[in-house]
Formats: sequence, structure tokens, C-alpha cells
Amino acid sequence: MFPQTLLLLFAALSVGASSLKSPGDTLVVPGWQLQSSLQVSGDLAELSLPGRDVDSWYRVGRRSTVMAGLIASDVYNDTRLFYSENLNSVDLTTFKSPWLYRAELTLEPPPTDQHIFLVTHGITSKADIYFNGQKIVGSEDHQGAFAGHRFDITPHIRAGSNVLLIQAHPTNYLRDFAQGFVDWNPYPPDNGTGVWRDVELKRTGPVSVSSPRILTDYKGSDTDHLTVLVKVDTENHGQKALEAIVHGIMLSENGTQVSRFAAPVQLQPRKKVTVSMHVPLQDPEIWWPAAWGKQPLYTVQLRVTIQEKTTDVTPLTKFGIRHVTSRVNAHNDTEFSVNGHRFHVKSAGYSPDMFLRFDIDRVQTIFQYMLDMGLNTIRLEGKPEHPELYDLADRMGLMVISGWECCDKWEGWDYNTDANGVKWTEKDYPIAEAQMLHEADMIQTHPSMLGFILGSDFWPNDRASKVFVDAMRRMDWPNPIIASASKRGYPEILGPSGMKMDGPYDWVPPNYWYGSEMGAAFGFGSEQGAGVGTPEMSSLKRFMSSAELETLWRKPEKGLYHMAKNDSVFYYRKIYNKGLFERYGQPTGLDDYVRKAQMMDYEATRAEFEGFAIRQNASRPATGVVYWMLNSAWPNLHWQLFDYYLQPLGSYFGTKIGARQEHVAYDYEAGDVYLINHLPQAKGKRHITVDLIDLNGKSLLHQDVTVDATPLASKVVAKVNGQDRIKDVAFLRLLLDDVPPRRPQSRNIYWLSTHNDVLDWTNSTWYTTPVTKYADFTALSKMKKAAVSSSMNVTKPGDGITKAIITLDNKSDIPAFFIRLAVVDKRGQDVAPVYWSDNYITLFPKEKIDLSVEFEASEWSIEVSGGNVDKSVLDRH
Repeated sequence: MFPQTLLLLFAALSVGASSLKSPGDTLVVPGWQLQSSLQVSGDLAELSLPGRDVDSWYRVGRRSTVMAGLIASDVYNDTRLFYSENLNSVDLTTFKSPWLYRAELTLEPPPTDQHIFLVTHGITSKADIYFNGQKIVGSEDHQGAFAGHRFDITPHIRAGSNVLLIQAHPTNYLRDFAQGFVDWNPYPPDNGTGVWRDVELKRTGPVSVSSPRILTDYKGSDTDHLTVLVKVDTENHGQKALEAIVHGIMLSENGTQVSRFAAPVQLQPRKKVTVSMHVPLQDPEIWWPAAWGKQPLYTVQLRVTIQEKTTDVTPLTKFGIRHVTSRVNAHNDTEFSVNGHRFHVKSAGYSPDMFLRFDIDRVQTIFQYMLDMGLNTIRLEGKPEHPELYDLADRMGLMVISGWECCDKWEGWDYNTDANGVKWTEKDYPIAEAQMLHEADMIQTHPSMLGFILGSDFWPNDRASKVFVDAMRRMDWPNPIIASASKRGYPEILGPSGMKMDGPYDWVPPNYWYGSEMGAAFGFGSEQGAGVGTPEMSSLKRFMSSAELETLWRKPEKGLYHMAKNDSVFYYRKIYNKGLFERYGQPTGLDDYVRKAQMMDYEATRAEFEGFAIRQNASRPATGVVYWMLNSAWPNLHWQLFDYYLQPLGSYFGTKIGARQEHVAYDYEAGDVYLINHLPQAKGKRHITVDLIDLNGKSLLHQDVTVDATPLASKVVAKVNGQDRIKDVAFLRLLLDDVPPRRPQSRNIYWLSTHNDVLDWTNSTWYTTPVTKYADFTALSKMKKAAVSSSMNVTKPGDGITKAIITLDNKSDIPAFFIRLAVVDKRGQDVAPVYWSDNYITLFPKEKIDLSVEFEASEWSIEVSGGNVDKSVLDRH
């Protein structure tokens, strides 16, 4: 927060948020009346006049696709839509015609030397726009889900009631530049059609100014001074030359640094001029990714005056000082660096809500989950979001890789025979340019931006690449631009992408990542994973019928509606279920199936992130990985680390173990133990304990090792011997402590078979690598029962938060395997969001451990259950 005295410095620059009284004011259209064009008679020009009867239309918010609006208006219920195959029963007839968005606004005509502009930020995917009976733009010119445009509507403003009418045309993912879901899930009935981003009115004087763009000369080394370059575009809307002054103010977050600056500008009639202002900054505060440091932000705001009268004002704009670079190394792999340090990307692919509903509180939970798991980057593959997402990433220290999506119109370039999208023609390049200009302008100042990927599966053709790159350069884009997320080819203007997209997307065993082919842990994996993310039982029952739940374990090869589109290879769990049945044994029921699925998922995600971490400084380094995926657009059965209801899963806690900043991990193939360090500042002695025991608790191996931590590196610290003494299954425990003092840093337990899974690399596909022989963990189902006691200490830190410390004590002489703790409400439903220090844990004989949890709930209890532990319930509160 700014001190009050410093806030006053902004007083002359502040703008009204709810009116258009002065130059610089912006009014966001607060909501719409929505109706199908099939239900409306008369022409659109007439309908865009005041006084028309629209009382029967649906009332929706300021950002709303058609389906989002109909759900908000109780025409549909998303709980019912998401249950079983109900979404498939929606009548699509009404979505094959345009939908109308109408807003009535009270305005006053500005003085003769002032203007009011209509500003759009994203309408999916074609729109006709009318204002007070006049057609402002047609759908032939307003296209693209991410296109932002500005129109001078000053001549059409009336005193009193004014009407804005937008006709959104039906979206076709193969024809239009939209935001789609490819094969991730069934398509929404409306294909995302509608006004999904804000529409604004902006008032200016004779000269307007763009939002500021920020560059610095910071290169990542320690410095006590640097220069901030502030750039804006000014435009003269009149018929005579003008002299104006651009004034600016810049504040540090704590208010200790204040800079004022100004620059004159001469503007010819109807012309634009870019103004650049160099601002020296002493003792700069540097922005860091979350695990590496703090996230200080600076605030800048500008106003333009003519003869000391304000003619326009920019919004308050925040930026951070940091330096991001990328390079393609000798292995043709991309490596990123942040502030001069090699940055190992630990990421996952983000999905918006199926109906493009944006909930900033939900996004904040998602980001908090990412940080809790140890992830440092989010990838938006064709899913650029609202400005608030980037603001949140800045504040929380998450890096963002943005870019366009695959497979549909976006990749319909002339050379690409794989994409189903309609090929680009002459009219498409200006649409692509408008979208790139808008997105680059929106995210240019954000320190969280790591890079932008122009294509996903394929690279843009030469002309599209030049359009995109030129647009980004025009917006002073300071970060890496990458041709595509694959190594299939590249445009000359950008060179090789250095990213691989060789799968997998379906299940593979843990030792896959220690191979040397396909998606194994080397290079930069732009999207890959073992296809896991099975929800727990309480979530499954919310969206699957009893018959569907039975299918999960009784008919393992049958397609499932909540997997993916029905024409996708991911519509089935055949590969996954084959591995589960072979490795863990035939499930005895649904509960047994779900528990074994969590074991599979935990193994899978932990192994992927550990594989890439172990090899971060190998002879061919693993430079980063994007797990496919982070979350789902609707209740789903795979490709997620937590489910649609925000319940963490086995895949979540496997990731949380594998992505820890300091960690000790096991190489499934070599049998080596690695000390992993993702921190640039972490040094000193570390103590590692290695224990291998059998199912009866008998020790097969014990080692104690003390080593020095190496920043941003992984190294072998021990060898696991004794596997030849494993009769069926053994447990390997790796403990990492600081010394001195002896503080636990990492606890990691594996279950090992007498043999590894055997992979058939030669028959790999783009989505999996077959297994010819499976590891055998069936003995886990025959373990004796372990006696585990539990106790709890509860505190209330405030703001409705409950924090509990749960102590688990294994009283037995045998291991207590895969214990899950769940916070449940009075209905027995899992509470979410919930933040556990660890979960799905295995206790060695006589081992005691404390786990912490934070959540919000009024009436709750904690359930404890495990592979060989009877279910118990801690005190209800």
C-alpha cells in the first residue's frame, strides 16, 4: 500500500471508474441483456435505439459467453450439465444463429474538442457492432477472439440514454480464430461464442495516449542504478497541429522511490507519435520468481496536457524489473534464464473454464496450488486470459508462457497437412495481426512473462511469423519469442524452437523418464505427461452415474464421456487400466480401483518431475517440462493435478514431492540417489539417509551420507544396493536434512518391485510408449494390517481459516502404506481448497510424523485411510 502522502501525488492523474466526466475516464460496460437473434424481430439498427422493449432478455454480466449467460440466468444448470452425459443432450439449434448483447448507457455528448471511443478486447469470434442506430463495424472486420479495436463514436453520442448492440456470430473452431479445447473435452454447446472480455467507453481530449510500455537496461547482474524506458503512443484526433506534454510519475511499491518525468510532443493532424522517456532509477528493487526472492512492483501513470489542460490519462500500470532470456543450446534445446540464473521450468498447462467464466478467486487458488506443488511456471496454450490473471502472476511470482493454440484455424497454414483448420487466406493475416498487437500490448509490462509461443504443434508460415513478430516488436516485447512448442520446423525469422513435443500424453511407467528417447527427461518438454489425474471418490460421484462408476473398474477398455472428445484416442483408459491391472492387480471394487489409481498417479507425476530435475545439469540437460495438464475445463478423469472441484489428488502430491526446491530422489534405472537443488542461493552441508525395507519391515539397506549442496544442480550422492534381496515389493525411504541444525527438507518413499517395467521404445507413438513387461506390485494388496494412531491439534489463525497438525504414529513392525488424509464436511464431501504439507504417505515401522493442513469449513472431520490401514475419523468440529 502507498503512504497517503504518496497517493496524493497521483491525484491529478486519477480517472473515474464509473463515469465519463473528464478526459481520461473509462467506463466498462457493466452488463448486458442477452437474446438469441431467432427470438428478435426487426433490424439491428432499429434495435440499437433507446426505448426498445428487452425486458424478456436475459441479464448477464460484463464478460459472458452465451452459455455462461444462460447458466447465470438458470436456463441451464452446470451441475446437471456436467453430470454423466447430460451435456451431450443440449439442443444445439439455437447456437447455430447469432446472439445479441445489448446495453443501455446514460451518457452526455462531450465538448467539441473531446472524443468518446468504443474499445473492445475480445469477442468470439465475429461481431457486428451498432450504436444508437448506426453500424460501427461489421463482422467482416471485427474478427478474432483476442482482437482489440477502438472506434470513435463521438458523433453518435446522445444526451441521456444510449444503446450499444453487439451481434456475436456462431463460432466454428475450424474456420474462426477462437479459444477452443481441441480434444481436451467435449466442446461447449456455443463454442465459446460471445462477449467474453470487457467492452469499454473511453473519453479523451483532442490527443489520446496508449497504455505505457516499459523497458529497462537491467541485464541480470547486481546494480545500484539503471534506466527505465517508458514508451507511449500519442494520437492527434483533430484537424490542426498540436503541441502537448506527456507527464509521468513512477513509484516503488513501498513508496520510498518517486520519479517525475515529462516530454513534449508535436503532433500533426490525424497522426500518431511514439514518445520515449528515460527515467533513471537508483537502488532498483528487482523482481524474482517466487522461490528465488520477492516480487516488488513499480507503478507508473501518465497524462497528456495541452496548455496545462488534461487531454488523456493512462490507467495505473504496474511493472517489475527483471531480465528474461532464452537460448537454444548445442543440443538444440531451449534454456531459459531469469536475472542471470539458469531457470529450470517446472510447469503445467492451464485450462480455463469450459464456458470461459473467469473467477479471480478460483485462479488465485490454482496459483496457490501451483506454488504449493513447487511449480514455477504456467503455460497458456491458446488460452490467454484476462489482465487480472497476469496481475496475479506478478504478485505471486509465477512465470507465464503464453501463446496460440494448436490443431484448428490457428494452425491452418498452407504447408500444414495435419491441422483440420481452414487454410489461411489473405483476409486472415490482418486478423492475426490485430490479435497479436492486442495481446502483446496487454502483457508487455508484466514481469511474470517468460515467453510467447507463436505456434503450438506447428510453426507459423513465413508470412504469419513476420506478422506476429513485427506486431510484438511494435509493442516493444522484451521477452523470448518462440516459433512453436515442437521441433517439426521453424521460420527463418525466429530459428529453431528448441522445444520437443514427442509425448507422452497417456500412461507410461516411472522409469520412462530415465530413458533417452521421445519425451524422456532431456531437453525442454513443452507438453507431456502420463495422462493421469484420477479424481477421488467424493468427486467422482458428483459427475458420474452409478453405471459409469462401475464401468471404470469392470469394463476397463470402454470409452468414457468424461475423458475427452469421443473421436480422440484419449476417450479411453485402455492403456492406463492395462498398467493398473497388471501392476497392482485386479481391483476388488470401485474403492480399490480408485485407491490404486491414486498410487499410479502419484508414481507417474513424481517420476516425471524428478526425472527432469535429476537431469537438469546432465550431459544433455533437462531444461524444463510442462506437465499435461494442470487443471481441467470441466469434471474430468485425467490430465489434471487437482480436479475440477479443486480437490488435490495423488497426482498433486506426487508433483509436490517431485518438484520440491531441495530434494532427494531415486533414479529408477541406474539405482542412484540424487541430491536436487533448484535454488540459486542454497549452499551448505546436507545429510541424507537411505533405507530399504521389505513388506515385513526387515531392513535390506541403510546408508548415511553427508554432502555439500550445489546451487541449481543435481548430483549423485548414494547408490541403492540390495534390490536383489527383494522378494516381491520393498519400500525405499530417502530423507534429506540440513546440517546444522538438523532440519528436515525432504522425505520421499518409493515402492520397488523385483524388476522394472520394460518399455518398447521402437513402437512408441506420439502419445505413449508400450510396456512389454510390467513391474509387479500385487503383493501390496496382501500386506498385513498396520496399526496407526492419530491425534490432532487445531488452531484458528483467523479469516475463517482452520489449521490443524495431525500426528500419525505407526505402532506396527511393518510399514503403513499409502495413507490418505481427507478433510470432509458434515455431508462427507471433501473440503476444497485444502493445503496439506504432505499426503498419500507411507510410514516405516515405529515411525511418527506430523502433517499440517489449512482449510475453510465450519463443520468438519478428518478421515484417515490407507492401503493396509483401517479407516478412522478424527474428532469432528
